[in-house]
Amino acid sequence: MLGRAISSALENLGYTVFKLKRNVSEGPFYYLENTGHIFLDPSISLHAVINLAGKNISEKRWSTKTKKLLVDSRVQTTLLICRALAKLPMPPKILLSASAIGYYGTNEEKIFDESSCAGQDFLSILAQSWESATMPAQEAGIRTTFLRFGLVLSPTGGVLKNLILPFRAATVGVIGSGEQTMSWISLNDAVQIMLALLTENGVSGPINLVSGHIVTNREFAHCLKKSINRLKLPRIPSAIVRLMFGEMADAALLTSSSVTSLKIKKLGIELQHPKLQNCLSDILKN
Repeated sequence: MLGRAISSALENLGYTVFKLKRNVSEGPFYYLENTGHIFLDPSISLHAVINLAGKNISEKRWSTKTKKLLVDSRVQTTLLICRALAKLPMPPKILLSASAIGYYGTNEEKIFDESSCAGQDFLSILAQSWESATMPAQEAGIRTTFLRFGLVLSPTGGVLKNLILPFRAATVGVIGSGEQTMSWISLNDAVQIMLALLTENGVSGPINLVSGHIVTNREFAHCLKKSINRLKLPRIPSAIVRLMFGEMADAALLTSSSVTSLKIKKLGIELQHPKLQNCLSDILKN
């Protein structure tokens, strides 16, 4: 979802976008996952690389095997890409590498920003390892920014796709207590920030891609219902959520995520969707 959106925006601005093809030995840039081989055409001078690789966290219940895939698809892929970039005769100037606000762990009483310390749970350790994997690029002098994404809202995918029933018959209601907080950003605003980072020379390190309008799950469910004017399903008790999703329930669905961004303010970016109700009403209006 993010890859398609940023590619389209860049092409509309006149950039040439090359995709890293997987498991085929063709084109100027490809990645053979079985062997870990990445080929980057050294004759093409790249301005920037945007790394959004990583398996969907919520695609299935977490098992030991699934968690290893979540880690490898992020950490190993990022490390291989960065090693390959560092070896180029003309490395790119900029690397935007995906991460997540899960970096900060969970704390029911604290609001995190880019200066906050990392947490200690699985998602936090994953994000820390993911960011550390960019070290070869940093050591090669490539300006590296960690895109710590909150929930990215778009009708084309992501969390919203799972919260609205087919044909918009109804919306998913409150999950668990409903008091857990959620930090989000619209897809349009995420793309706008990424575009700014490609031209802003002084920004490196982490940036939280969040709107700053932190809401509870109960508020989110209410705004979602209002935005499409449909029935809201009954609350899903925490015990049922844990039965359905296992470990992921307490790591991502029933816990609070209160995150803001100091760097977005420093960049002077005016978000298109700073408030949740306006965001949902706008992106779900058709």
